[in-house]
Amino acid sequence: MSTTPIEAGAPGASRYVPIADHGLIGDLRSVALVGIDGTIDWYCCPSFDAPSIFAAILDAERGGCFELAASVPARTKQFYFPDTNVLITRFFTEDGVGEVQDFMPVDGDPVEVERHRLIRRVLCVRGSIPFHTRIAPRFEYGTRTHTVRMEGEVAIFESEELSVGLTSTVPLEIDGPDVHADFKLSQGESAVLALDQVSGALTLKRCARTEAEKQFNSTVEYWRRWLSASKYRGRWREMVHRSALTLKLLTYAPTGAIVAAPTTSLPEQLGGERNWDYRYMWVRDAAFCVYAMLRLGFTTEAEAFMNFLTEHVSRGDGSPTGPLQIMYGIDGRADLPERELDHLEGHLGSAPVRVGNAASDQLQLDIYGALIDSIYLYDKWAQPISSGQWDNVCSLVDWVCENWDQPDEGIWETRGGRKNFLYSRLMCWVAIERGIRMANRRGLPADLPRWQECRDRIYRRIMSKGWSETRKAFVQCEDSDVLDAAVLMMPMAKFIAPTDPKWLSTLDALTEDLVSDSLVYRYDPEASPDGLRGDEGTFSICSFWYVEAMVRAGRVDEARLAFEKMLTYANHLGLYAEEISHTGEQQGNFPQAFTHLSLISAAFNLDRALG
Repeated sequence: MSTTPIEAGAPGASRYVPIADHGLIGDLRSVALVGIDGTIDWYCCPSFDAPSIFAAILDAERGGCFELAASVPARTKQFYFPDTNVLITRFFTEDGVGEVQDFMPVDGDPVEVERHRLIRRVLCVRGSIPFHTRIAPRFEYGTRTHTVRMEGEVAIFESEELSVGLTSTVPLEIDGPDVHADFKLSQGESAVLALDQVSGALTLKRCARTEAEKQFNSTVEYWRRWLSASKYRGRWREMVHRSALTLKLLTYAPTGAIVAAPTTSLPEQLGGERNWDYRYMWVRDAAFCVYAMLRLGFTTEAEAFMNFLTEHVSRGDGSPTGPLQIMYGIDGRADLPERELDHLEGHLGSAPVRVGNAASDQLQLDIYGALIDSIYLYDKWAQPISSGQWDNVCSLVDWVCENWDQPDEGIWETRGGRKNFLYSRLMCWVAIERGIRMANRRGLPADLPRWQECRDRIYRRIMSKGWSETRKAFVQCEDSDVLDAAVLMMPMAKFIAPTDPKWLSTLDALTEDLVSDSLVYRYDPEASPDGLRGDEGTFSICSFWYVEAMVRAGRVDEARLAFEKMLTYANHLGLYAEEISHTGEQQGNFPQAFTHLSLISAAFNLDRALG
């Protein structure tokens, strides 16, 4: 496929809804992205990492979609039903107002959950509006053919691996591999379209208006009940709670795994090659997520993640890169082979489209610190870890003591060769330091003299080789002068006092080199080649880290301004992709867990500083 991007305004660009112009719905197993035009253009069934049924966001022609919109010119507005993940897309026309309520039921018996039902309720609020819908699934990322037939009011789409059924309260017509319908609603009237998995033992079950209303009410109740457990009462409640609801949507309920993002290959730069599959559980992201959830009082989610670790991760597999992989499948599998889907053109022509992720084989030493820190916080704030979990912690800390000084690929998963990254050293220090804290606090058995000696050696190594006299700053790699936003974690990890002169000097250097109107770049790819072509936008998690670093340094007014500026870059629903482009557009996979959890942490600490 060509990697020439389709520029805004160019022929073909109108076929793509911008990344940020989407809302998210889900059932804690998978999600769908709903464009502000009413089209579902991303949906994988039956799980986050299953092949797509709708993927028009990656290829407008071959990807497949579920269109549902007013048939006449309309303005649209999209918002969430308050305190829920039920999405409403409203259409304003000359003759009336209508809306589509999109949701995936989450509160039901286990058999019903396996349907992965996706409900679209259409209502005419005022006047009368003609609507059009077209359901065009393309199975296995658009590689599998399918048949379609009608069974009464239900359209059955059958492919070799998966079949789905579409219930409709309006008459459907078959059009080749698709079905479509045109219908008109007057004030007070409604229609229902519901898509179910009907493979295997799942029999067809129609979804009438009364059934849809019942599931709507139970889904609203589920989300509101879940959110009511939040302990956050601060200034930015709406944004913090939207972030929490989003993180919950990115959780795979059967195992407790948390995906980094629910999409693949949304470009970090149009026409670039930085397109990755994020539909897996990164140990680092999930561990940070546990911190955010615990902060808000959601201990059940933290407990589910701990169970995932115990069952799938902590025992280790003795691989060359150590006892942990950097990422796992949502079911705990370790093998995530990467391949390119050459038949898809990519979002706005940004190929390649990748599934799987070769970074799973990388060595990233920082994950040990992130993981053990999350276990430490769980043990402190939720409930004491078990003896078996402590044995796992000890074996991980012992491994870190043996291996902390290896070069690695680092937090940003560079593909330009291993280096002695400061952030990796920092988080190895965290792994050992938190292990020592747990042992001391609970009187647990550990080789404390060895751990303490190793912890202190790492500290001295960072202070000597991670500090650049030239830049008057802590830098990306040992004995270099390149800056990296990852070092913003140094005071947050409690490695250095947030008002230490060396840290304040580092903060000033980062502000000068990597900050653009409060938005923060990860690093400069020209100064530090990462093995990939092209450049990238500002990295949203780093922008929130920057806020938190300034709060801790006592620069509270600056921090508040930077935080509130950053909030204005969210999309219309309060969601963030991974990066923000030079022109202010969201780019990269969407929405990204890392960004939302760092928003929660920054809001929490800024609130506390403001009193």
